[in-house]
Amino acid sequence: MDNIFVTSISYNETKEWLLKKHYAKRMCSITYAFGLFFDGILNGVLTVGKPASNALCVGVCGKENSIFVYELNRLCVNDNLPKNTLSFFVSQCLKKLPKMILVSYADTSMYHNGYIYQATNWIYTGLSAKATDKKIKGSNKHGRHNNIYEKGGEFELVERSRKHRYIYFTGNKRNKTKWR
Repeated sequence: MDNIFVTSISYNETKEWLLKKHYAKRMCSITYAFGLFFDGILNGVLTVGKPASNALCVGVCGKENSIFVYELNRLCVNDNLPKNTLSFFVSQCLKKLPKMILVSYADTSMYHNGYIYQATNWIYTGLSAKATDKKIKGSNKHGRHNNIYEKGGEFELVERSRKHRYIYFTGNKRNKTKWR
């Protein structure tokens, strides 16, 4: 893989890529963004940011470690990449991150099982509970966006797809042992 490399990329590069290629078609919290390049051409994006839920951060490894919890929230690559490219990309990104506790999800509604997390040695913690979300009618946005409740906007209850959850620890061996 001589002509392939992974490096940090700008928010603008990330935004353009994710809005066009990722199935969610919306942005998320981004603290770290990485690009996968073949011959200087962007072929993949991986982003990491703080989860929207503080309860999640506390629930993963306790209140004292909640500041270290981040989410691998977007992973999107072009189709037809050479074998093992995705695991190479993820592993290179993980090496570039500071010490943290990473959480990521595989969305069953998109037929994702988390094979990439299994291949890169993440810890499987189970399937999320069944739940419903309030969403703005005719949109993929949650009801909390655009102050829909204050504006009296219309919303609908939508069953939330279940997700497989995975955890990964970066940093030194002492931190990993403590968090585990």
